[in-house]
Amino acid sequence: MDQKLPRSQALKALLAVPVIAMSAGAIAEASQTDNKAQFKYQDKPGPRGANCAACRFFKKPNGCSIVHGKISPAGWCIAYAHK
Repeated sequence: MDQKLPRSQALKALLAVPVIAMSAGAIAEASQTDNKAQFKYQDKPGPRGANCAACRFFKKPNGCSIVHGKISPAGWCIAYAHK
């Protein structure tokens, strides 16, 4: 069975692709710039003195592979994993 898509529907579908791609890009960018709340990041040590400097995701001097933006080596979040 050969089903053909009307030209008007094909054009509408093609026009939707960039809109969807731009929306996905904006969502991804927003999640990369502000995820501290998602991981409950705090600027002070966590349970039993756990801190970012002792975490395997910590990137010297004040970065993280998971939490985006500038972080404190003395901080902590729920993604903490001891080195």
